[in-house]
Amino acid sequence: MEHNSSNFIRNIIKEDLETGKRDHVITRFPPEPNGYLHIGHAKSIVLNFDLADEFNGKTNLRFDDTNPLKEDTEFVEAIKEDVKWLGYEWEGLFFASNYFEEMYKKAILLIKKGKAYVDNLSADEIREYRGTLTEPGKESPYRNRSVEENLDLFERMRKGEFGNGEKVLRAKIDMSSPNINLRDPVIYRIAHAIHHNTGDKWCIYPMYSFAHPIEDALEGVTHSICTLEFEDQRPLYNWVVEECEMETKPQQIEFNRLNLTNTVMSKRKLKQLVDEGYVDGWDDPRMPTISGLRRKGYTPEAIRAFCRELGVSKVYSTVDSQMLDHFVREDLKMKAPRTMGIIRPLKVVITNYPEGQIEMLEAEINPENPEMGTRQIPFSREIYIEQEDFMENPPKKYFRLFPGNEVRLKHAYFIKCEEVIKDENGNVVEVHCTYDPETKSGTGFTGRKVKGTLHWVEATQAIPAEFRLYEPLILDEEAESDEAAEKGKTFLDRVNPNSLEVLNGYIEPNMKEVKAHDKFQFFRHGYFNVDPKHTTENQIVFNLIVSLKSSFKM
Repeated sequence: MEHNSSNFIRNIIKEDLETGKRDHVITRFPPEPNGYLHIGHAKSIVLNFDLADEFNGKTNLRFDDTNPLKEDTEFVEAIKEDVKWLGYEWEGLFFASNYFEEMYKKAILLIKKGKAYVDNLSADEIREYRGTLTEPGKESPYRNRSVEENLDLFERMRKGEFGNGEKVLRAKIDMSSPNINLRDPVIYRIAHAIHHNTGDKWCIYPMYSFAHPIEDALEGVTHSICTLEFEDQRPLYNWVVEECEMETKPQQIEFNRLNLTNTVMSKRKLKQLVDEGYVDGWDDPRMPTISGLRRKGYTPEAIRAFCRELGVSKVYSTVDSQMLDHFVREDLKMKAPRTMGIIRPLKVVITNYPEGQIEMLEAEINPENPEMGTRQIPFSREIYIEQEDFMENPPKKYFRLFPGNEVRLKHAYFIKCEEVIKDENGNVVEVHCTYDPETKSGTGFTGRKVKGTLHWVEATQAIPAEFRLYEPLILDEEAESDEAAEKGKTFLDRVNPNSLEVLNGYIEPNMKEVKAHDKFQFFRHGYFNVDPKHTTENQIVFNLIVSLKSSFKM
């Protein structure tokens, strides 16, 4: 399969194969099952699977489940579903927790080599002893315990003789290293908690920075591709592989993570939005999660194309979220049937059209893809149009419906506004028009031209529907700066109170059999997806995927 993976990582892999440093390629996607995947993870998924595919290698899916306090089987299943939905099949399915016994043995090996020790310092004391970027750290008073004492204490830690936080196992490296990650990092901590995979078998758990390189090496991963925040941890990664005497030596390569405007990518923050009720779950269409994007109506093809277009580099950058929308439009414009929906209805009565008559009109399903054929839509004396398509006192250059003006109804006739009906409060509730039977679409009528074309839905057979319109969940006006922090502001202060608008309108009667995830382009409104969560036999709910146009330029 041909992929746009022309990047520095591709060149490293290519050189490794050409020089004989490696004779095969194994990549992995290693999520922590402590939340749902988001669009940033999609970039990593596409990168890892595409690179392995290009070089006839394989990609494993591995759950880095080393923290029982935050992990859940729900997240494991959701991640598997997301990877499959994006169009990828993993070679092997692994869990870090399946290696806990092997990791424990490696920790014992480090102790015996004098490369690890049990420390009694608290987390705050360890932080204090670690030093700063400009000052070296101080050695723990427990750093020079004997091998025998460390082995005894570590075994007792495993047996559950100590409480949470009482003791940790630390690697013994260099407290004066300019790289803080090498200042005797913690590699095991005590956590009396039930693990989603191993139950209560363990009460000590390896730290991610210790477990991750061991997992990569055990699985024979050749290229361990991760984001730039792990660059400073690469010396520790290599130290663990070397000192634990792993047979295979994976190469860690870092690339820039995906940052999008109007978007938070922190799992912790996304979880906070869910837990505090700002959104309707992890799959809320306003969330940047893959499940949220799927429910909103994004396609895997569009997400893959977006991620490939981004490429990879070593430079931090922020991508305009409208770029992702662009790829969705490009993918849907040939696929999505065109239809008409009214989201803010205004009744129109065509007074000179025969009462009780229903006329079937022909309309193309997708003018950009004629092979999709045509559909039949009813037309009668009563129709709905959009409220915004009528004004009693319009400004100049308003070409839609107003008293005395004539417009075209899409696929139908010219109509002319003759009378306006108002309620007791002066609100327009109905518009009376006349139609010209000579002006039927498709007849070649050229007698006169009109400047406005309106979409509409026939009133007697229209199907009620709910429309959910979305704006960005996070406003970017005030970034998460030090100044904002000083004012006591958090990202929650940037949650957009107008991110969701729910409207009730009507759709064409030929849409009564729509199913969850069916996608349509509603004339003049945008692309919509049938919501899989709230659509029922009695209620069709549409999520706005993207508007029809954008100011974004590729």
